[in-house]
Amino acid sequence: MSIVKEIQEALAVLSIPEKAEFFPRFFKTGKGEYGEGDLFLGVKVPDQRSVAKEYYSKISLKELSTLLSSTYHEHRLTALFMLILKFEKTKDKAVKEEVVAFYLDHLPYINNWDLVDSTCYKILGRYAFENQKESLLKQLSESDEMWHKRIAVVGTMHYIKKGSFDLTKEFVTRNLKHSHDLMHKANGWLLREMGNKNEGELISYLNLYYKEMPRTCLRYAIEKLDEDLRQDYLKGRV
Repeated sequence: MSIVKEIQEALAVLSIPEKAEFFPRFFKTGKGEYGEGDLFLGVKVPDQRSVAKEYYSKISLKELSTLLSSTYHEHRLTALFMLILKFEKTKDKAVKEEVVAFYLDHLPYINNWDLVDSTCYKILGRYAFENQKESLLKQLSESDEMWHKRIAVVGTMHYIKKGSFDLTKEFVTRNLKHSHDLMHKANGWLLREMGNKNEGELISYLNLYYKEMPRTCLRYAIEKLDEDLRQDYLKGRV
């Protein structure tokens, strides 16, 4: 049996057509939802991260390409978990560059919020920050493809974790008027994380742009601020 078939069999329960409506919410446990280890249609739901840890060192990038191009969301997400591990577990710069090139070559398959948010900052964001490759993210941010823009914006999360905010603010400002609410959510999410690192930096940015922000973006951006301050921004926005 090929390694790809072996992995697909390990994830077989996740490919049952009757459960398709649950993705990408499937692993976000809550009332009426299911999580890894739960029984679904009488079968125990496999842990995708455990599958990824078991197989990432055994599967080649060529084989990973087959899995990532699958029509099943769960196959693609597991493939990306394995790609992250390949990137994180090596100290070889050439291998890291190969993983990044693979990620960029397979952008057409990384095309929903769950796949983007789960993977891009752990690979592209980290690589761009550590190798001074901001141009890589900037090129994606200028694409006409919404998912490429979102990858660029969310990829700056690694910059936020390191206390560097300029690139994130540049991308967020550029996309304030984007037509899609998923971009507004990504922008607000990043601003919120920026505020967690440096509330003064967030407040300074909000004071310049909050009146221009779509409500979704503003709601996420101010989520962790004091109630009185949140209300001031919301009233000013209205």
